[in-house]
Amino acid sequence: MFTRIDHVAFSVKDRQKSMDFYEKNFGFKKYYEHDVPGVPNLEKVVYLQLGDTVLEFEHWTNEKENKGYHFCLISDDFDSDYQRLKNAGIPVVTEPHNPEPRTPQEKGWKRVVFQGPDGEFIEFRG
Repeated sequence: MFTRIDHVAFSVKDRQKSMDFYEKNFGFKKYYEHDVPGVPNLEKVVYLQLGDTVLEFEHWTNEKENKGYHFCLISDDFDSDYQRLKNAGIPVVTEPHNPEPRTPQEKGWKRVVFQGPDGEFIEFRG
């Protein structure tokens, strides 16, 4: 079952401006940044942390590709949760795969993205 929200993500027009804003005004600190090969117009993804709260900034270079937002849950039984949601007919946007770990604890984790009823993306990892 799901145990907590891992992060909330949204698209930004200027990642440096957004990082500066959240670091200066709210105390977040950047802890990870990466390219996303194979995803056209997605320049960088940046993670900022404040305690246990993580924000993910997606920097799209094409306004038409702006994906809005998503949230990510942590699963303590990835395969069962994936199968349960798939069997319920919830659309899969990104099939399960092993992402690059942001921290050593995430080594070996899987990731998947489903789509909610209003078009929102629901990611989970575990």
